[in-house]
Amino acid sequence: MSAFGEWTTVEGLPAFEYRAGPRLWDPIIDPPTSRHWVHLGNRRITLAADSDGLTGVWDEHLGCRWLAERTGIARFGALATDSAAVKLFGPAFCRTAVASDSVGVERTVLCPEGAVPWVVIKIDVLNRGAEVVRGTLTEEWDVRPRLVDLEFGPVRGDAPPDAPVVALEHFGGGRAETTAGLLAVEAGLELAPGERTTEWFRFGLLDGPADPEAVYSTSLAGLRARLPSITLPRAPEAAAEIAWHLALLTGGACEDGVLGGHTLNQGSAYSFRHGFNGAARDPLQHALPLVHFEPDLALSVLRNTCAWGSPDGDLPYALDGRKQPWTQLFRPSDQNLWALWLAAEYAAVTGDLAAFAEPVPYHPCHGAEPVALAENLRRQFRFFVDEVGVGEHGHVRILNADWNDLAVTESGVDREVMVERGESVLNSAMAAWVLPVYASLAERLGDAATASEARQRAAGFRELVAGEWNGRWFRRAHGPGGKVVGDHDLWLEVQPWAILCGAATADQARALLKTIDETCRAGSPLGARHRWPVPEGAQGQVWASVNMTLVWAASLHDPELAWDEWRRMTLHAHTAAYPEVWTGTLSGPDCYLAPDSDRPGETWALPDFGTAMQAYPVANLHSHSQPLMAYLRLLGVPRFGERA
Repeated sequence: MSAFGEWTTVEGLPAFEYRAGPRLWDPIIDPPTSRHWVHLGNRRITLAADSDGLTGVWDEHLGCRWLAERTGIARFGALATDSAAVKLFGPAFCRTAVASDSVGVERTVLCPEGAVPWVVIKIDVLNRGAEVVRGTLTEEWDVRPRLVDLEFGPVRGDAPPDAPVVALEHFGGGRAETTAGLLAVEAGLELAPGERTTEWFRFGLLDGPADPEAVYSTSLAGLRARLPSITLPRAPEAAAEIAWHLALLTGGACEDGVLGGHTLNQGSAYSFRHGFNGAARDPLQHALPLVHFEPDLALSVLRNTCAWGSPDGDLPYALDGRKQPWTQLFRPSDQNLWALWLAAEYAAVTGDLAAFAEPVPYHPCHGAEPVALAENLRRQFRFFVDEVGVGEHGHVRILNADWNDLAVTESGVDREVMVERGESVLNSAMAAWVLPVYASLAERLGDAATASEARQRAAGFRELVAGEWNGRWFRRAHGPGGKVVGDHDLWLEVQPWAILCGAATADQARALLKTIDETCRAGSPLGARHRWPVPEGAQGQVWASVNMTLVWAASLHDPELAWDEWRRMTLHAHTAAYPEVWTGTLSGPDCYLAPDSDRPGETWALPDFGTAMQAYPVANLHSHSQPLMAYLRLLGVPRFGERA
């Protein structure tokens, strides 16, 4: 059982009752804190709900910006909602309640469904006594706009250059607004014994009149309608997590005011602490399960991420906190593949080919005209083929990173040599799966030449990957002059793709899965380690993005192992293994540290570089999208492009 509270059901939705007192933990690059929090949201804003009863509002419409942080209190007499002993975290709302002998106050803050740029606040006040109660109900928020833009090291606290006007409104009463400072709105109340009244407020970027009761009720009804209610005989304890993951995944979306569509920023330390949206592959990955749940949002994310790019088909590593391309750190070689995969999955599931004729812009910094989505994708295919290209062994060039941002550094081969001439078996294996499914889309769109070339190249990559089998696993990468990476140690990320693309024979796949079970998965309650053996001096790591593909690949040859690996990905598995660690209770990072590390169940930190996932170890969308995607693949949704 979690040391922090327990799961429950509220408003017909999964929720968590937080009952713990202050518990100190170490973010590594920031001072120790007792703060625990979770991110909720809609298709525009994010609500950071804290264990101290306070909240923050994040709006990425124009950049990585906080409107307010750790604020939001209702007061009635001596009562204040930030003193509540129990905090309730729902899938799009948080709730606190305080009471005296004479009065009870319950406050709910909800992110309305849709792209609404404000939160609605419902405050119920109950006269619990035998006398008339008169008093003033005050709702207050401290507006502290802050831009987070490439902050590595101490928090800078930069003010945005064009701070918006933020308002607090009492429906039927007063309204206050500011670009910075404390907002407070009052409501005078008189309650007879036993009488209850409800007062409505909203906070944020107000966009016109609204009916708060209708917004509140229709939003809860909308949540109940769109979040799946399922049974999981193989993992009954985790059944509610499917709805929870979908709510927190879609709650991470933001309507993009610069590029159009929506982004699904990976979040966590990357955006909320360090101030960037990256890598480009990440929103594309997060959108994959949404193809099956909310396809309109998946398409919007595809269009938005394609708009990050340049007319030659390149996608930048990331966007900085001001939504400008950030290419100085990494130059990955895999990003186009994720766009092609998401597009193919969307078309295969929805049958919506008309979407590919609609124009998509390029980033404004390029001054280029929009092109049809189909053409944008074709140019990405060409960039992958012609500019990323292949090395002397025929594998996809690694550049300075493939999926693994540190693959070049950890390869053991001279960095400059590896960047210039290194090759990624991982990207070859992934391309051998992605290119045929993209070819099917290109063919349906009337581009037979691209379809034919994609299939031919995939076949070549598949054959090359098949040749990387060393009798135990598939090698990871090649450097020039016969340098091989991954012959004596197992790099997990390439193994599932070798199975999925058909490079592994059925016998090899079963043997490989057995090896993974006996090495990477051994004694690891949160799933398979990314490397085996763990390099000397390193921390064993468990990456959700990799283990999703492991679940998928295992489902084709060893369903029992696949389901067991999925169960290890669940929030319940983390709570069972590490009940005293908040990270992983309701949300998590992109990577957990394995049992053989010095902080098992927590996450990575690179303090010498001023960066740490541990500084903001929740609200990473991989912790929500990857269990969803793995679950869908366990169900066999959809069956395309697979080779048993």
